[in-house]
Amino acid sequence: MIQYERRESAALITIDRPERHNAVDGDTARQLLEAFNRFSTDDDAAVLVLTGAGEKAFCAGADLKAIETLDPDAPGGPLGFTRLFSPKPTIAAISGHCLAGGLELALWCDLRVATTNASFGCAERRWGVPLIDGGTQRLPRVIGTGRALDLILTGRTIQAPEAKSMGLITEIVGPGAHVIRALQLAEEIAAHPRATTNSDRRALLEGETLTIDEGLALEARLGRAQLTTAQEGARQFAQRK
Repeated sequence: MIQYERRESAALITIDRPERHNAVDGDTARQLLEAFNRFSTDDDAAVLVLTGAGEKAFCAGADLKAIETLDPDAPGGPLGFTRLFSPKPTIAAISGHCLAGGLELALWCDLRVATTNASFGCAERRWGVPLIDGGTQRLPRVIGTGRALDLILTGRTIQAPEAKSMGLITEIVGPGAHVIRALQLAEEIAAHPRATTNSDRRALLEGETLTIDEGLALEARLGRAQLTTAQEGARQFAQRK
């Protein structure tokens, strides 16, 4: 089951299957996609915060006891929306196990806030399940090719401090504080002019796969559309005492 809530400027999406360590089956994947579409079309929701119910697991990935219910060719990805691009910033609020497809869901997010008891890994390695929700593409972009190969090939589990040192997570917080901190970050992000924030984010993410010249052209094109906002912001700055 998926819970969708509006919390101030954020849309909080919770995977609510604690009895299965918040693992995703076919119905949960469909609900995740519906929640993502709801966020995408809600102009008042500036940031998506994704979390798992309870403190024992963010998400343990695909529900291996119901793996036949997942569609590997689903347009949005087997776990709901992992092959889609979010038009607005996203944050993963992680407590406990963040493994296999759960790690891929977290990697889909822009920022990752994790508690001291969080653990990460490509646990599907031991069962012969492939990474097909973006893990092979996003993990090296986040932590580099060498470290990504280490985690993907060995399937080993790492704890929050090592994940932080790799750059896999943005911030470590105390037990139970992950959602609160993620929502605080969401409000910090939402406080800035949103169109420019979303434009710069798009330039960065899309530019990763381009040559430097192509990336600079993309940045210039997207930035040009924000000049009116920039001029107004400069005027307000100049009037400050």
